[in-house]
Amino acid sequence: MKVTISVIKADVGSIGGHIRPSEALLNKVKKVIADKAKGLLIDHYISYTGDDIAILCTHKRGVLDEKVHKMAYDAFLAGTEVAKKQGLYGAGQDLLKDSFSGNIKGMGPAVAEMEIEERPNEPFLFFAADKTDPGAYNLPVYLSFADPMYNAGLILAPSQEKGFRFTVMDVEYVDADRVVDINTPEEMYDLAALLRDQERFVVESVYSRKNNDQAASVSTTRLHNIAGTYTGKDDPIMLIRTQGNFPATGEILSTFTIGHYVAGFMRGSHHGPLMPVKLNSSISYFDGPPVVSCAAFCIRNGILSEAVDAFDHPYWDWVRGQVSQKAQEIRRQGFFGPAMLPFSELEYGGIVEKLKRIDKKFKVKK
Repeated sequence: MKVTISVIKADVGSIGGHIRPSEALLNKVKKVIADKAKGLLIDHYISYTGDDIAILCTHKRGVLDEKVHKMAYDAFLAGTEVAKKQGLYGAGQDLLKDSFSGNIKGMGPAVAEMEIEERPNEPFLFFAADKTDPGAYNLPVYLSFADPMYNAGLILAPSQEKGFRFTVMDVEYVDADRVVDINTPEEMYDLAALLRDQERFVVESVYSRKNNDQAASVSTTRLHNIAGTYTGKDDPIMLIRTQGNFPATGEILSTFTIGHYVAGFMRGSHHGPLMPVKLNSSISYFDGPPVVSCAAFCIRNGILSEAVDAFDHPYWDWVRGQVSQKAQEIRRQGFFGPAMLPFSELEYGGIVEKLKRIDKKFKVKK
């Protein structure tokens, strides 16, 4: 059976700054989706990570479907009205275009979708990150699909011996989707050369080279490319199918033990370690740290099982402690050096304008 898994996420308001959406806002989004789902969706699941609400759904309409995307847009618009009435911070901040124009991509909300031929057993993972950008997934995806130090299946499972094909997007190119396909293991060094620059080159999708089945889909929205100024960090989402011809669930999850440094944190202008958190977690220290949650599912005929919290285990409590230490170490540097993003990536207009003003005062010594 062919089924489409779609997830659409947006920040349309939160309590106390960037902490989490209100119950009234969540309930409004849930009600709109429930009302519009009949005859459109097979199943759906709604959650939040930090101040972002994600609508995960299954249907038979394919990717970029206008009706599915309009449903999500309407739900976020209705949620925005609740946020405004409650005086929530950043009401509607991710809805950057005034009118719906066919699909929600390019309008602010993050989108990750896959149309798949459902296997007899179909496990997949849904990742949602907050206070970071799409490049945050570069390292985990690289390690999961190209490095046998993390994915033992690359040397143990015959189904993975041909490797995977990565589609990488140049997110600085704004006129269209500029992408390149890279095959691993043959072109691993080329892939590494691109993915090290996580602010420009971002994994968009991954495919099995055994049968060309899609394994992963990553949102690639850069909000500052749409708005032309800082409106919030991009807060990416990701879908990954697991087991069989794909890495095992545990192999994918193992890559998140690193707590690697990513862009984001306070005002979207710092580096911080990516912390794996439990489902429906809030944001706290220094508007962070950057966080990622993971809900594990199986589907049958498009119907979702209950969500299992992949990071709700004693092991991940230890990881969170290690990541907290890493966060504290880099925060001790304040604004200095690699603690803050380079000039080209600073998203807040204040310092950009300040540096332009100072630049006019420079003189060349004779």
